[in-house]
Order: sequence, then structure tokens, then C-alpha cells
Amino acid sequence: MEKATQKLELITKYFSDFTDNQLKQLAALDPLYKEWNLKINVISRKDIDCLYEKHILHSLSIAAILDPIAAGSEREIDIIDIGTGGGFPGIPLAIFFPDVKFHLVDSIGKKLKVVQSIVETIELKNVTIQHTRAEMIKEKKFDFVVSRAVAPLQELWKWSQPLLKKTADPSTLSPGLICLKGGNLLQEIAESNTKPRVMEIFDLFPEPYFREKFILYVSR
Repeated sequence: MEKATQKLELITKYFSDFTDNQLKQLAALDPLYKEWNLKINVISRKDIDCLYEKHILHSLSIAAILDPIAAGSEREIDIIDIGTGGGFPGIPLAIFFPDVKFHLVDSIGKKLKVVQSIVETIELKNVTIQHTRAEMIKEKKFDFVVSRAVAPLQELWKWSQPLLKKTADPSTLSPGLICLKGGNLLQEIAESNTKPRVMEIFDLFPEPYFREKFILYVSR
């Protein structure tokens, strides 16, 4: 646990207001993912030792958009993470926002087995999990869709629109898609026929890994 605590310093370098329980949950992720990765390859072998930078901190960059929304909302916020894989960005965000409801979805059942186990082990009470494709969800609407590089923006937006609520809390941003992307996005954005707000993650976390990595927000 000592090594995990040392790695956790990368998170606390940029976020200083975690509760003791949140820090405990974040610290538990390192040994849990390493143990699971020996059985199911949910994280690239070359990335597992960079879990806090390449997966957790990367996921938490979305908090730059969501934090003022969660703080200002007068009602409960529902967020769906489509293509969550091993639980990113959903699990780190659910730890960060204990009062926001997160629904983690993926079409690959074995990865969700890992997600379910980790959610139960660290006692995340604000997470539900569903084994399905995003386009099959009909019964529920969400304030935001989040995703991390699972498909081109055009596809993500096509899947997201039917999932989003029609109206917004007047005190928050309009319902929309918030996704993490990297590299030159000019062609991908043009092909998507969207006009996303683009934020450079390096401006939030000036670490070399985050150069040419972005948060995209597309409003309904």
C-alpha cells in the first residue's frame, strides 16, 4: 500500500480536498487493478505501473468541467460512461463525485466483472453497471455521457444523443457528451458535424504525458 500511496501523490498534487475515505478508495485501486490484470488484461501491461497518471488522473481531467456543475446543481446528476472498459473514466469520477450517480456500460462482459468487483471492494455506492451496447439503452436518460477514446467523435455523438435529457438544470451546462481524445482532432471533429468545446489537459495537469490530449464537450 505504501507504493500506491506514493503514486497517489500525483493525484493529490492537483486535488487537495479529498476526504479520508476518497483517498482510501483511490489508494486501493493500484493493488486491485494489478491483481485483476494478472487474470484479465483490462489495462495494457506497459501502462499498469502508470495507473495513476495514464488512467486515474486522465479520467479526473473531466472534473474540470463537471465540478462546477455538481456544486451548482439543485438536483441529482446522472452520468453514463459508455465503453467503460476497466472502469475509466467512470470509477475515478465516481470517487471524486460521491453525490453524482454513474452508470457504467460496456459490451464486453469480462471487463465489467472486474469493474463490478472493484466497485464492491472499495464500496462505491453511486455506481451501477450494465452489460450492453450504448445504443440498446432506451429506458433511461442522463445529464451527461462520458467516454474515453472508444470510438470516433461522430459515432460517440450518434450514440450519445438518444441518451441525453432534453432539458437542463438552469444552473448547469446543457446535457452533452464529455469525452477524452488525443492527437490531431481537426479531421475527426470536421467529420462529426459537431462544434465541441475543446480543452487541453496539459493546461490542467502540466505533465509530459498530457501533451496533445484533450477534453471535448459537445452540448445537446
